[in-house]
Amino acid sequence: MGPWQGPLPSDSHYDPELLREGDSRNVVDAYRYWTREAIVADIDRRRHRLHIAIENFGHDANIGSVVRTANAFAVHTVHIVGRRRWNRRGAMVTDRYQRLLHHETASELLDFAAQQGLTVVAVDNVAGAVRLEQTALPVDCLLVFGSEGLGISDEARAGADLTVSIAQFGSTRSINVGVAAGIVMHAWISRHGHLDQAW
Repeated sequence: MGPWQGPLPSDSHYDPELLREGDSRNVVDAYRYWTREAIVADIDRRRHRLHIAIENFGHDANIGSVVRTANAFAVHTVHIVGRRRWNRRGAMVTDRYQRLLHHETASELLDFAAQQGLTVVAVDNVAGAVRLEQTALPVDCLLVFGSEGLGISDEARAGADLTVSIAQFGSTRSINVGVAAGIVMHAWISRHGHLDQAW
């Protein structure tokens, strides 16, 4: 988007440099020319109660995709468990607008969930998991996803209140974790999301 056309707005949420130079960021038109701080403040006002956690044991490239999807759904917080550094490429800079919290271990994550009154829901296609399609996800929910290939750690699975799986019908053993996260987040949004506030 090029420079602002016409008289410049004086509202404090606008960035004078973006108004002058143009705005090429990956943001919806409603946030065009806004400062980053103003965008975050507006999303914070509308964030959902859903939390997402992903275990980061192998510098998983899917974390960026999960963060981007979480931002699209105005998820409360994305929790990164394990390694602090993660591949931000897939996030497409949406991590600048998304609350992120790091936990060294699954135990730290589970302690946080208990303190916040969150129901911990592990997402994994293991024996004993209930079908996502037949489950009512709770409002105050922490969805936990494992790293690609390794799945969810034993500690996270043992600490979960519930384990859900996505119904599959083909030959593959599992769905990419970034895709799975999007499916489950959308299931939560379909039931609990502030749909009247969607773009």
